[in-house]
Amino acid sequence: MSLLFGLGKVDMKFCEHCVIGKQHRKVFGVGTHSSKELLEYVHSDVWGPSPKASHSGKWYYVSFIDDYLRFVWVYFLTQKSEVFATFKSWRVQVETHTGHKVRYLRLDNGGEYNGGEYNSEEFRSYYKEEGITRHLTTVYTPQQNALFLRVSTEQY
Repeated sequence: MSLLFGLGKVDMKFCEHCVIGKQHRKVFGVGTHSSKELLEYVHSDVWGPSPKASHSGKWYYVSFIDDYLRFVWVYFLTQKSEVFATFKSWRVQVETHTGHKVRYLRLDNGGEYNGGEYNSEEFRSYYKEEGITRHLTTVYTPQQNALFLRVSTEQY
C-alpha cells in the first residue's frame, strides 16, 4: 500500500550535508570529573528573581554543592549584588570547618556570570589570588549542569 496514489517506492541516498544542515546546535562535551576530596570541586548557581519575595524580603538565592559529598548550602539574597560577599563568607566558613580548600568552582555560564556577579573584576582577581579555577559550562546546556539541576529540583 502506498501513501500517495500513483507514487511507487522512492530510493533516496543518505545525504550527510542535509543532516548536518538541520542540526540546531554544535556538539558539546559532557563534563566528567571525579572529586577525590571535600571542596575540590564545587558547583554554584544563582536563582531569581522569585515571582514573589520571601517572608524576609529575599528575591534570590545562591547555592553551593560540594561534588564529593553532594552537600548543599543555600543562601537567600535580597539582591544579586550580594553574591560575592556571600561566596567569600561561605568559603571562609567551610574551609575553616573542613580543613580543605575550594579548588574548582563550576558555574553554568548564565547571565549572572557574564559580566555579572561571578565575572566582576573583583571576583576574577579574587579567584586568581586564592588559587580557585573557574569551570564554565556551555550556555544553555543543562546536560552539563546536571548535578546542580538534579539537586535543586529535589529540594522542592
